[in-house]
Amino acid sequence: MRLLITIVFLTFLAGCAEKFNSADYLQLNKKYDVVIERDHLGVPHVMGERDVDAAFGFAYAQAEDNWQIIHDSVSFYRGTNAAENGRDAAIIDFLIKWLGIWDTIETDYDTQLSAPTRAYIEAFADGINYYAALHPEQTNRNIFPINGKDIVAGYMLRHLLFYGFDAVLTEIYAEERQRSISQGPNTEAAAKGIQSHGVTFNDLPIGSNAFSVSPHFSTDGATRLAINSHQPTTGPVAWYEAHIQSNEGLNIMGGLFPSSVTIGVGFTENLGWGATVNKPDLVDVYVLDIDPNDPMRYRLDGEWKTLEARDIDVDVKVFGFINWTSTQEGLRSVHGPVLRTDHGTYAIRYAGMDELRQVEQWLAMNKAQTLEDWRNALRMQAFASFNFVYADREGNSMFVHNSLTPKRFAGYDWTQYLPGDDSSLIWDSYMAFDDLPQVINPKSGYLHSANQSPFHVTAEGDNPIKANYRIEDGFPTRMTNRADRGLELFAELGPITEQEFYAIKHDKSFSKNSRSIRFINKLIALDLGTAEPLYQDAQQVIAQWDRNTNIENRGAALSSCVIGSEWLAEQKGLPEPDAMAELIRCADLLMAKIGRLDPMWGDVSRHVRGDLNLPVGGGPDTLRAIYGLGMEEDGFLTNVAGDGLYYLLSWDADGEQKIRGIHQYGAATLDKTSPHYADQAQDYVDEVLHDPLFNAAIRADKIERRYRPGE
Repeated sequence: MRLLITIVFLTFLAGCAEKFNSADYLQLNKKYDVVIERDHLGVPHVMGERDVDAAFGFAYAQAEDNWQIIHDSVSFYRGTNAAENGRDAAIIDFLIKWLGIWDTIETDYDTQLSAPTRAYIEAFADGINYYAALHPEQTNRNIFPINGKDIVAGYMLRHLLFYGFDAVLTEIYAEERQRSISQGPNTEAAAKGIQSHGVTFNDLPIGSNAFSVSPHFSTDGATRLAINSHQPTTGPVAWYEAHIQSNEGLNIMGGLFPSSVTIGVGFTENLGWGATVNKPDLVDVYVLDIDPNDPMRYRLDGEWKTLEARDIDVDVKVFGFINWTSTQEGLRSVHGPVLRTDHGTYAIRYAGMDELRQVEQWLAMNKAQTLEDWRNALRMQAFASFNFVYADREGNSMFVHNSLTPKRFAGYDWTQYLPGDDSSLIWDSYMAFDDLPQVINPKSGYLHSANQSPFHVTAEGDNPIKANYRIEDGFPTRMTNRADRGLELFAELGPITEQEFYAIKHDKSFSKNSRSIRFINKLIALDLGTAEPLYQDAQQVIAQWDRNTNIENRGAALSSCVIGSEWLAEQKGLPEPDAMAELIRCADLLMAKIGRLDPMWGDVSRHVRGDLNLPVGGGPDTLRAIYGLGMEEDGFLTNVAGDGLYYLLSWDADGEQKIRGIHQYGAATLDKTSPHYADQAQDYVDEVLHDPLFNAAIRADKIERRYRPGE
């Protein structure tokens, strides 16, 4: 027993040995020539002589505002999070190692990424390490320093989670098999259209808006773009705003997630783009035919093949300083990584397998100066999903349903599982970028992307033609209220004024043609003659609702509650909920928490930050997208996702750029003592937009602080 205690204690001491010597990194700032300007809202504008200088300062500025998020992401991306945070983190650790993300990085980092890209991300890593060296009391020295490979891992993993890879794994680990095995031509599936496996992200609805109008669709001849990607309002994938510039052609401002080395949605002097999540079918599951006499063999084309096997070790913090190593089986077939369950052995093939160039493509997009530059960046096809809506100073606009669309064998229902014994079903290439559904400079003059089918993004006649694509391509067919509502507004209003463009972005209504209202109409049509009076009254509140979610509205609370359940079920790929059951649930909830069926929406929908608790208009799947949680606990809904950082961008007929935007809270994402922790919250709920001060001349008299990293 004494020997065991001694071994544990020595292991503890070894683990506590300082791996990160701060003194080794305190001179990193001398390698880089960069200045950070903090404007009156605390937003960082990072000015570097070279791209690498800007990258170093960009990292440092992010660390000042987001250190805990950046710090905690390191072990998450490395697959060592469970050793720091316990068993709940072990699943993601296993996923990272099972997929071989770090195997790919170790093999391809030096050969698949260009030297300038590696230099850029390594300068960014220097910025993080420099901040850590200056703040050793805030730093776990066992997980620092970081390097460029850590950054690449973050991009690889984050993108997989965005397009829903984790939802497929959850399905496979269900108690019984969730889908049938496709056996060949399936006319029923062809008639219904491909549906995705379903996407969730932290149990919050996924959505976004991006839309543009061409000069001939504007009353003043301007090109306009709305950049409005929806994210959680807090946490590691909440929008953070920044501006990075160098004398080597980098000059871009917009939104990113903390620890990102590039801007995700934003604008330069000459162009801009917004992104929306799309739901192409990017993951295929194969059921392997396992040899009954040897569980390590599977049948392929009439022959037995042997599974590749290795042990996957996941270190798990048990309590205190004691860790326990869990060893799991890691298997792989020629299809891809393999999982064993009680109901079968499954191989997974997914878009972007062994791809690590995501950061290089984002960087190329950030440095693009023209439409063709930007399209060439997308032609790299290094990341697997996202719709984009683009506009530029020259009056060009573009929509593309970007995806790594597998070239699949015809005749099978690829929404089901596939037989694993036929090598012809193991695809090995993707549709070329120029063949993807896209629209450039539509005659209609407008483009509108709100997570819908890529075949309904503008006026009829300008849309991509669905018949030109195969059922096996797996493009989504869904529509959202935001898509229906936006398209009908553009069709009704155009050509439009600047104010009308602003009004479309902040529209709070449901389209009478939307899926949500069809669900509500089923509820209104129910005969409730024998139901309790409360539920009859609730039905009447919904029947009289005007489909709006402004803060004065008295039908929105009950109606949005019912609609929200349908919206979330659709997001998760679940069956439509029972309308009557949802009416009962929502009516009971409102009576229990508020005491009436028809409170004003602003009393229910709240935007909360620090001591501020403000009414906010909008709702689930409206163009002014607000998703709230907490009614059961608090008696009101706290805005937790949807509209966050967004911009309205334009170039007038003379090419003069105008930008207005707002952040849901402020530049200080974590520091509750900062004046910028909530200084934009009131304007956010009031829909008052600011000039983000991208233009240096306009910014000059609004700079609160100008400094070099470390000063």
